[in-house]
Amino acid sequence: MPTDTGMTFVVVTHQHPGHTSMLLKLLGRVTKLPVTETTDGVKLQPNRVYLNPPGGYLALINGALQRMDANTSAALRLPIDYFLRSLATDQHENAICIILSGTGTDGTLGLKAVKGALGMAMVQEAASAKYSGMPTSAIATGLADFTLPAAEMPGQLVAYASGPYIATAAATQTAELPAAPLQKIFVLLRSHTGHDFSDYKGNTIRRRIERRMNLHQIKSPAQYVRYLQENAREIDLLFKELLISVTSFFRDADAFNALSASALPALLDARAKSDVLRAWVPGCATGEEVYSLAILIRECFASMQRDGEVQIFGTDLDSAAIEATRERRPAQYAQQYADRHAFPGSHDAHPPLHRGSEKTDQPDSG
Repeated sequence: MPTDTGMTFVVVTHQHPGHTSMLLKLLGRVTKLPVTETTDGVKLQPNRVYLNPPGGYLALINGALQRMDANTSAALRLPIDYFLRSLATDQHENAICIILSGTGTDGTLGLKAVKGALGMAMVQEAASAKYSGMPTSAIATGLADFTLPAAEMPGQLVAYASGPYIATAAATQTAELPAAPLQKIFVLLRSHTGHDFSDYKGNTIRRRIERRMNLHQIKSPAQYVRYLQENAREIDLLFKELLISVTSFFRDADAFNALSASALPALLDARAKSDVLRAWVPGCATGEEVYSLAILIRECFASMQRDGEVQIFGTDLDSAAIEATRERRPAQYAQQYADRHAFPGSHDAHPPLHRGSEKTDQPDSG
């Protein structure tokens, strides 16, 4: 990487507590950027590389790194997911997730979090990776903006960071896209997908269109309209971006707590035990919310000492997300659920529901 991009690099790897790492020296030999091991509370500076220490996790708050103790009882250590989720929460659209060679699936959930915050995701091409597990898992989400050999990443990073909407993000928070090209974009979306976004949240529309423009180094909305007219594939990608098909277990903790504490018990009390309980989750994305609801209902049935037939329906405009949901099995969701809670500080933590039984909280396939 050049030494003057204005970007900060945080390198997070899997290291056991007490491990003596040579990474500081190894990276120092191949980059002109200063490389330092992270100290607690250090404020990130541009054009520097920070390394995670052995053991524990790294979190980012207000632009400063915090070293967090690892949960020694956790079956899995997922330091990359942990940091990327923290990065997404702290830096929003300025966050960039890069997944390189490695075994396992660490980084996949973090990538989803970065994309959900309007950041950018870049993944090493699996064929070029010594260990393809992490890149393959990240690519399978369908959310990577760029899939490249490592050698091609620096040029793309420089181009992205110097794009028209990154450097000026703070100054354009309240700016609106010109009405004329925006309406043309709505027309193209409706003609191609059959869905009308003209009444969608204006700020959400603007930020996602600007993000697509930045990926293609397009400087004006009028130029982006022409690009959409010439590239039907880009309309599909913009459509997918507007749907925000990124979700996780118990994503809105307050809502799920209210559902568990009052709404579900009241609903069941008012129904005969022979009644079929039907639930519908619109905008279900890849199904985590559907399975969260299944867990709630099953626990509610158990606490009220009743049983009965339950039918849960999940729908979404994103056909690719629905297809991915159909192909997955409860065991896969259960593993993702366990992975999601294998590290401390999870925003999805749901204390009333989690009583140390996460490994067995696997909803029935029905």
